[in-house]
Amino acid sequence: MAVAEQMTESTPRRARLGALLLALALLAGAAASGWWLGRRQRPPATTPTPANARLEREVRSLRQQLQGQQASPAEQQRLLELLVALNRRQEAIAVLEPLADREPDRWSLRLLLAELRRDQGDRAGAQRELRMILNRRSDQMEALQLMTLLQLEQGQGNQAENQVKAAYQKAMRPPVQPQAMGLGLLLADLQQRRGQIPAAMATYRRLATEFPDDQRPLIALALLRKQQGDRNGALDALNQARQRLRDPSKGDPRLDRLAASWGLASLRGQDAGASNRTGSGESRTAPTPAPSPQDGSSR
Repeated sequence: MAVAEQMTESTPRRARLGALLLALALLAGAAASGWWLGRRQRPPATTPTPANARLEREVRSLRQQLQGQQASPAEQQRLLELLVALNRRQEAIAVLEPLADREPDRWSLRLLLAELRRDQGDRAGAQRELRMILNRRSDQMEALQLMTLLQLEQGQGNQAENQVKAAYQKAMRPPVQPQAMGLGLLLADLQQRRGQIPAAMATYRRLATEFPDDQRPLIALALLRKQQGDRNGALDALNQARQRLRDPSKGDPRLDRLAASWGLASLRGQDAGASNRTGSGESRTAPTPAPSPQDGSSR
């Protein structure tokens, strides 16, 4: 067993989770741009409490306003939030359907409708709602993320990858679009889950090249390599991520903490080697496979 794996096995679960959460925090913004697969969980059912009585009264009032066509958009949103919080998802669906039909440009309504249908076990209905969003905008990130997850759940991995890859390749055509980063992270996550590690590595490397000021592809490489026991490769990738700071000499305490949580040497001690490798935006360490970042909590 690799040294890193031995260390992981002897580390308390809380420490492992702490390292994972720190790594995900460093990918701030990536939740809206990938890294969602396996992280969308159905909310737990609520337990009746005395406080719910007040919420129920508010629901009745808001429903009356909605039926009288007097509810503002903010009040409509509040009603939906309350219904979901009270675990009355079927009622929320009934409220959402006409709203989404009347306002097709408000894709967030259709996305919530898809989420609710999935929660109710209606995967076909959820996919139908998502297709309505993607037919209007094929690179809508949140819709693509949920569609990908639904397709994976139903054994439609090829279809999921083809759809994400098409949106990604379109966004990468010159001039490269900003949404290409999120689409690329989503594609690489999907490729890893399907066991296509070389393809995922190539996706990260291309993202690192096309977005030379963005740390996320390099942090993703670090996660991927560390979880396969490639300690040197993980440190190298984190080092390159630090070199993308406006002032690398000041360092990044978050990256240092992440390296420390992995039992790696201080990033500051690797400056000389890292500075010679950052020109291409990728590590010279041979790529090694790794699962997606959230899987680290189970090791």
